[in-house]
Amino acid sequence: MIVDTLANRDIYKAINPRIASALEHLATTDFSQLEIGKYELEGKDLFVIVNDYQTQPKEQQAFEVHQQYIDVQYVVSGEEEFGYLPLANQTPSKAYYAEHDYANYDYESNKDDAAFIPLKAGMFALFFPDDIHMPGTGDNASQVRKVVIKVKV
Repeated sequence: MIVDTLANRDIYKAINPRIASALEHLATTDFSQLEIGKYELEGKDLFVIVNDYQTQPKEQQAFEVHQQYIDVQYVVSGEEEFGYLPLANQTPSKAYYAEHDYANYDYESNKDDAAFIPLKAGMFALFFPDDIHMPGTGDNASQVRKVVIKVKV
């Protein structure tokens, strides 16, 4: 997992060419003007999801993990917290579903091992296949516009 701002995006470009493209797209696109929806950059290898939502209490959410994609999550406006849980020794509450590339992990069973980190407007988080994460949480409901770029592994 990596958390940073787009001002430091050049540090991460060497990780993967698609991550470099995703970070550059985030830095050069005005997402406040885009409609909610899915936008392809490189077909199924690199695509963007724009979403607006209210944060939810962590007790009402599940952790998730992906195998086929790296998540680049960028907060355009608002603020949320995300939960982070290392994958080692965790048992999913919902087995991996390949068609939609996710497995879920129960909050209640994992809350003592989880860390919750603020993600403010202008910040991004990279979640790799070994990073169990819970996006969109917050103690107080907050309106968030977030962009998730899915990067094929």
